Amino acid sequence: MTQLRQWTIGIGAGAAVVFGVALAAKIRSQVDLVGVGSRAPEFRAVNLRTAQPASLARYRGRVILLNVWATCCPPCRVEMPSLERLHQKLAGQDFEVVAVSIDDGDSSRVMQFARELGLGFDILQDKEGAIQRTYQTTGVPESFVIDRDGIIIKKVIGAAEWDGPVNEVLIRKLIDAR
Repeated sequence: MTQLRQWTIGIGAGAAVVFGVALAAKIRSQVDLVGVGSRAPEFRAVNLRTAQPASLARYRGRVILLNVWATCCPPCRVEMPSLERLHQKLAGQDFEVVAVSIDDGDSSRVMQFARELGLGFDILQDKEGAIQRTYQTTGVPESFVIDRDGIIIKKVIGAAEWDGPVNEVLIRKLIDAR
């Protein structure tokens, strides 16, 4: 093999390695999917009832039903009463319903929505929608059941009947697991 051919192969192999590393870095977020079995990523929002910053860390050690939603979403409106009924059934048992609105407008619209539906669980707002990128959601509503150790146990895309027997039994099992 001639020296020119060796240099050509070497340069080609080096370029392939550089391209491969760059491609891997670019698609890493698509490879590290947030889903069942993965650790729930940290998020930041504002608790609209207290006007205080909120994050996943605030709920550590409890079972969480994290719901990402928006006021303009009809399925979200349909789903919210079942979230409230589940919250009422399981309140005070190391369980939290945490609803993060991605509305980018005034928080008064979000709180009006919560008042109209009589929602007693934590209503947070992420005006920048960072939670959508962090949790890789495809729309709203999208929900995540997270165990005490911060592991996602269930992911639901779209509205669900959260106080139905299957979901309630799952969450009760997670609450009882110590």
